[in-house]
Amino acid sequence: MAEMQDLQAKLRSASSGKRPAFQPQAVTSVEETGLNDVWLQDLVLKVMYYGGVMRGTQISEEICLPFVGVVERLLETLKRDKMVEVRSATGSSFSQGNYVYEITGGGINRAREALARSTYAGPAPVTLEEYVQVVKQQSLGKLNVNPQIMEQAFAGLTFSKTVLSQLGPAVISGSSIFMYGPPGNGKTSAAKAIARLIQRDPIYVPHAIYIDGQVVKFYDELNHQAVDETPGGKGQRGKTDFLLKNRMDQRWVKIKRPFVMVGGELTLEELDLVYDDTAKYYEAPFQLKATGGILLIDDFGRQQARPRDLLNRWIVPLENRVDYLTLHNGKKIETPFDVLVVFSTNLPPKELVDEAFLRRLRHKIEIGNPSYDEYRKIFIEVARQKHIQYSDQGLAYLLQEWYQKKKRPLRANHPRDICDHILDIAQFYAIQPVLSPQLIDQAAASYFVDL
Repeated sequence: MAEMQDLQAKLRSASSGKRPAFQPQAVTSVEETGLNDVWLQDLVLKVMYYGGVMRGTQISEEICLPFVGVVERLLETLKRDKMVEVRSATGSSFSQGNYVYEITGGGINRAREALARSTYAGPAPVTLEEYVQVVKQQSLGKLNVNPQIMEQAFAGLTFSKTVLSQLGPAVISGSSIFMYGPPGNGKTSAAKAIARLIQRDPIYVPHAIYIDGQVVKFYDELNHQAVDETPGGKGQRGKTDFLLKNRMDQRWVKIKRPFVMVGGELTLEELDLVYDDTAKYYEAPFQLKATGGILLIDDFGRQQARPRDLLNRWIVPLENRVDYLTLHNGKKIETPFDVLVVFSTNLPPKELVDEAFLRRLRHKIEIGNPSYDEYRKIFIEVARQKHIQYSDQGLAYLLQEWYQKKKRPLRANHPRDICDHILDIAQFYAIQPVLSPQLIDQAAASYFVDL
């Protein structure tokens, strides 16, 4: 009883601010998957073709569908059609989940035919219709952001109050932010701080999506950070976690809200469904993987595609909150566009786009050079983190000799880089890292380049 109450408490906690509103309830039949019987049978055969002799529960784990009511029905049909056969039973329990199944010659032939159409052999996908509904339930929406929350998210970073007062409303909009200004002043750091702010609210994403008989691989370990829901363990807790896992649809993965960053390597082709001619299935584009989170287009203006062409690509998604993706047969697919798009550039805006295009970007925020006071705060914090003995006299020497005399602008990243140089030099000479004129001169001479 206590075990079940614990489970129910965990499920009810989904309604709290710490849990996503959507909870993927496990399917109990093939019909509830929304997928075709024959297509799922082929998926089982492909998994067995690669996996060899497998227990029923292993097949269930591979395709992320429950054995009872779903996988057992698929295997019964495949047995009847002589595509698989039972080789033996294992374990203390003689349930069909512990039967060892082997693919037959006929099953191998059918698996090869299925692999010729698509080599995808993994977690069963969810339908596009189900995916769309889940996105709506987990929408980024209007985030609860205020000055205090912004200060917490940006703790350890030094930005002016003006910048923070602009970033807050921009985050609430959930639409688009255009950040510009000289390099090294924290545009990327600001985007990452915003990501930390929204990642307090996890969401679920599918392993894959089923669209018109095609599979689109969605979950990406490089861009998605999974949140472990079943830590397991011994005793009561481990049993409860097992029950909780079996109440969930394992085709969905719980992750932190995505933070997807692309740079100068981005091409227009990568913003559409990417079809692998060899594997014969699709990879979701960056903006689809960023659904419910942030897409940072770093170094905007340095991509191979022209800035105007990239912005043209974003006009419809940003204004209508829907995106249109194209299958290799030319068919257009409508998907929800629930993404906060952040454009970050070191280039002057006038060199990138005209005023008409800038109007389409919701918030334009300049991240300028730090003031002397901000620079000092950054230097003090960096020196503390790197265990360098700080002094105002040393900083005054640095500013006078290497900034004022050289007419060099301050940059927010300079304190970190200069401190790293001081640490290298101090280690080389086996001396204490301090802000002495000697160490400052040697560090600055090897760091700065007069252009």
